[in-house]
Amino acid sequence: MDLSNTLMAALGIEVEELSAEKVILTMPVGPKTHQPMGYLHGGASVALAETAASIGAFLHVDQTEYNVFGIEINANHIKSKRDGIVKGIATPAHVGRTTMVWEIKIIDEQGELISISRCTIGVVKKK
Repeated sequence: MDLSNTLMAALGIEVEELSAEKVILTMPVGPKTHQPMGYLHGGASVALAETAASIGAFLHVDQTEYNVFGIEINANHIKSKRDGIVKGIATPAHVGRTTMVWEIKIIDEQGELISISRCTIGVVKKK
């Protein structure tokens, strides 16, 4: 899979761990992920969260027959961050036939909670 022209590449998101029960992604905090005042943009955190949930959901389906798409996401931003790395840790709360719900905690290098999200994923049969 070529990720070179994706949002993952644009934001510097990298895979640390992949399994159907846990996905861990990292993302640098810097100019590409800042809002104008120099802090981590909430939208970048949400992009990290939905990416982790979508990858996790993809690992649960027959990839030759189904696609997965984020259909809802919410986020509570707990703490600001100016630089360094954040880690998105996604775990499934519900794995169903047509929908999944994932919880994603975004933490910093010290394990402090930066943001928490819940993402609903739709499972769609390919045409």
